[in-house]
Amino acid sequence: MGIEFKRSPQPTLGVEWEVALVDPETRDLAPRASEILDIVSKRHPDVHLEREFLQNTVELVTGICHTVPEAIADLDHSLSAVKEAADELGLNLWTSGSHPFSDFRENPVSEKGSYDEIIARTQYWGNQMLIWGIHVHVGISHEDRVWPIINALVTNYPHILAISASSPAWDGIDTGYASNRTMLYQQLPTAGLPYQFQSWGEWVSYMADQDKSGVINHTGSMHFDIRPASKWGTIEVRIADSTSNLRELSAVVALIHCLVVHYDRMIDRGETLPTLQPWHVSENKWRAARYGLDAEIIISRDTDEAMVQDELRRTIAQLHPLAAELGCSGELELVLEILERGGGYERQRREFERTGSWLAAVDLACSEMEQLRPLGGE
Repeated sequence: MGIEFKRSPQPTLGVEWEVALVDPETRDLAPRASEILDIVSKRHPDVHLEREFLQNTVELVTGICHTVPEAIADLDHSLSAVKEAADELGLNLWTSGSHPFSDFRENPVSEKGSYDEIIARTQYWGNQMLIWGIHVHVGISHEDRVWPIINALVTNYPHILAISASSPAWDGIDTGYASNRTMLYQQLPTAGLPYQFQSWGEWVSYMADQDKSGVINHTGSMHFDIRPASKWGTIEVRIADSTSNLRELSAVVALIHCLVVHYDRMIDRGETLPTLQPWHVSENKWRAARYGLDAEIIISRDTDEAMVQDELRRTIAQLHPLAAELGCSGELELVLEILERGGGYERQRREFERTGSWLAAVDLACSEMEQLRPLGGE
């Protein structure tokens, strides 16, 4: 089994943002994505939307972009078209890492062969996937660079998750986690942390095994938190919870874009890219999912530790010159705004504590989607 990696000469950018539909009265999820897709395709044929796993969700997909501002403008245009259709249908737009109280048993899966196969294979766990995320693609010039960069990126797993975490509640209860989505998604057999392959050849051999054993026949692909997207010549970073607004999303995308290019440049300079032991990476993932911006993370192979907020500030300062070159200085600086304001999971918890109801948390996320920015916590 050969895998051709469609090399990208430039570190181009593509973003996928999963957005759900909710009923304004019940605040529960509304399985009417097909109607949204039909309206938008007729009125705005330039807008790229994809049918998602659940019938309550549409995925906004950018074209091939060169800068973060270009990608965010693309998403803003698509969001306006989706909102126009949702308004006509009497629906609100909402997204976060997971819905705080909706019953997965009442949310139908979209009609698509691969989705049916996932459910048939994974049963209870597959049916529970009421979760939403952000996928960021960055172009890579050669397949030999893919796994060194992925192995370096997993050292930043808690940084990316902490600033995006927005799924504290599930089935009407506070889980105690900042990102319950992270804990849910890794239950699928092809999801979770990527193995730290040492070469492209190892990845090809692994995928041949998955094909031979029938795994790919069931799922269509491997759903690692970071994976090669060979068809596009990119690395796809799938760590982040879905943010409720474009402003925070732009911070997440800027951080990922800068990190990938930073590690790519390190290869150019002949420098050794950072890595952590797999058990350290796994522990960092759990700590960020559990504690979000308050996580203490492992930062070296010698098991040194630091607060993720301190590491984020250090990382932003380090990446600032590169961000200026890539045209995303303003968006990268928004990471610091998230640290000062608090994450989406914190805002949802505050609304629940204030009102005693998760309905208020859904309302808050809908308002943030409407106004394109986080609300509260100033």
